[in-house]
Amino acid sequence: MTVHDMEKAQATYGGFMATLKWAVPVIAVIVLIVVSLIAS
Repeated sequence: MTVHDMEKAQATYGGFMATLKWAVPVIAVIVLIVVSLIAS
């Protein structure tokens, strides 16, 4: 891989991890709401 490709790969990975940090808690809250609705 060239240096430029590595920089693009690191930028993509960084963006993915930033999105994941927000998505996981949001999904967890949605799951808790759905489970509580099903349980009641």
